[in-house]
Amino acid sequence: MKAAFGASLVAAMLFAAPHLLRAQAPVATTPSAPALAQPGSATHAQVAPPADFHRPSKNFDTPLGIFDGQSDIGSALLPGSASYDATTKQYTITAAGYNVWYTRDEFRYLWKKMSGDISLAADITFPDPKGYGDRKAVLVIRQDLDDDSKEVIAALHGLGMIQLAQRPEKDVRVKDMEYRVGGRGRPGGANPDSLVGVAAKRIGIEKRGNSFALFVSLEGESMHQFGPPIKLHIDAPFYVGIGFCSHLPDKSDTAVLSNVVLKNLAGKVH
Repeated sequence: MKAAFGASLVAAMLFAAPHLLRAQAPVATTPSAPALAQPGSATHAQVAPPADFHRPSKNFDTPLGIFDGQSDIGSALLPGSASYDATTKQYTITAAGYNVWYTRDEFRYLWKKMSGDISLAADITFPDPKGYGDRKAVLVIRQDLDDDSKEVIAALHGLGMIQLAQRPEKDVRVKDMEYRVGGRGRPGGANPDSLVGVAAKRIGIEKRGNSFALFVSLEGESMHQFGPPIKLHIDAPFYVGIGFCSHLPDKSDTAVLSNVVLKNLAGKVH
């Protein structure tokens, strides 16, 4: 008798009063980002995270196009996503991310584990022309999938700045060479919407032994080396791939990388 009564009570809760169950369900919320992670502006400076702050990356053995896996490096507050259109040869990457700059990174990464010399290049566009100026589409060669990995990065920023950067050891701040060749003015600065020069159409990175060089095509011309290479030893095997960081800790944006060239040889960036 007691069992029958209990079953009747459960049925009544499920079917006669579903609003009671809905009221008890947890509400999904996005964790708030600390003020230090908010992007720089006329009234705020983004600063490095605390020395002991790290988040494990979320890794997915999900092949996409020529890449073997994907990761949300540093686990940004919003999960990233990626898709590939074989007809147009376009990778569309959507991600939030505090930065790819300080002692740790937050970005969506499509990768392939490789050894030896590397040539990697891609056309880059940003579908939203009004996205944050320091968003970064990146070509990355990194030692591991931790948020503070030793790495070399070639990046195209939303405002058009081109960057060749390295994190020479785990858990140290990125060092870089920056090339301002075009794009809109910096938010918060004079004439933030003004157009200056041109933004690169295509960027590439070449690994030749311990030497990493940046290659650029500004207006569709043949790719040519930009500036001096940097020197860094990365143990084999390592990770090679493409990614995107919105530079906003709790807001996603999108980059499209197309006509990706990835060769296990130097001298093949084109």
